[in-house]
Amino acid sequence: MGLKKPIMLMKGDKVATISLSWGGAGDEDILWRYEVGKKRLQEDFGLQVMEMKTTLKGTEYIYNNPEERAKDLMEAFKDPSIKGIFSCIGGNESIRILPYIDYEIIRNNPKIFIGYSDSTVTHFICMKAGICSFYGPAVLSEFAENIKMFDYTKFYINRVLFTNDVIGNIRPSEIWTSEYLPWEVKNKFISRKVNKNMGYELLQGSGKVQGHLIGGCIDVLEMLKGTEVWPSSDMWKDGILFLETSEDKPEPTYLECWLRNYGAQGILQNINGIVFGKPYDNVYYNEYKEAFIKVIRDELKLKDLPILFNVNFGHTAPMITIPYGAKAEIDCEEKGFSIIESGVRK
Repeated sequence: MGLKKPIMLMKGDKVATISLSWGGAGDEDILWRYEVGKKRLQEDFGLQVMEMKTTLKGTEYIYNNPEERAKDLMEAFKDPSIKGIFSCIGGNESIRILPYIDYEIIRNNPKIFIGYSDSTVTHFICMKAGICSFYGPAVLSEFAENIKMFDYTKFYINRVLFTNDVIGNIRPSEIWTSEYLPWEVKNKFISRKVNKNMGYELLQGSGKVQGHLIGGCIDVLEMLKGTEVWPSSDMWKDGILFLETSEDKPEPTYLECWLRNYGAQGILQNINGIVFGKPYDNVYYNEYKEAFIKVIRDELKLKDLPILFNVNFGHTAPMITIPYGAKAEIDCEEKGFSIIESGVRK
């Protein structure tokens, strides 16, 4: 795929927070939570944190001004003092910034961008510009996790963003949670309940396969199909497709339809494997597995395409950080997943 890697983060680096979709970070009743996330970036990771012009302008302003959001993104990439850009949170309409993107600015100023969910839009913007970005934690959710961040999440932030070593084996988390506690100050000292995680499941495949990482939140990818940032067929070829569903918990019939579209585009016939994230609340866990088998094995006859299920990324905590374009490996015999190069450079 040939995406350019950004320079790794170091303690003392300046990073920017940005609101590209939902603007809740600046809302009066949620601002406290933003401050918690900012403090963790400062104290747990040693970063200097600044806000872009519209980061904290609130839900109404952010919704009404997609062009200003895009300007913030362009300014963050252009500013040489900013070494990384951290998404405050997802949402559902950052696609509205597409008309205002200058891909040359991003291409000429590669740096870390991290987020998930609706940030899939910005990841595909970065991919079109030719740079690697990172599917990982957001400020309001993971960095502002009640009481403290999950160690698993912190480990992979450090492993992926703060060193240019090979990332290596991605072990399953021992726990998971997607319990929703309203983001109210009164709940700030209540920990979310965690559940024992059962590890990865291999739905089909044998041996080992390798490929570059490409994917995101499958709900958001539906909005991107047919737009200027939808990858050409050669960008999917020989890839490892990573997919996860949102907190909307789409019904399995939707997953079937979406996968059929990937088949109709020829994407599933040209990738080397699939990695699927843990479903939100574990809802439709078995039904999603059945959807994959029904469409990929039975309808498309892709009986040898490895599918690894229940990997810890996306909307269920804790989570890994995934670098777009980095080479990964699925080991079907060991039910293992590895990222076999670094995500950043010195």
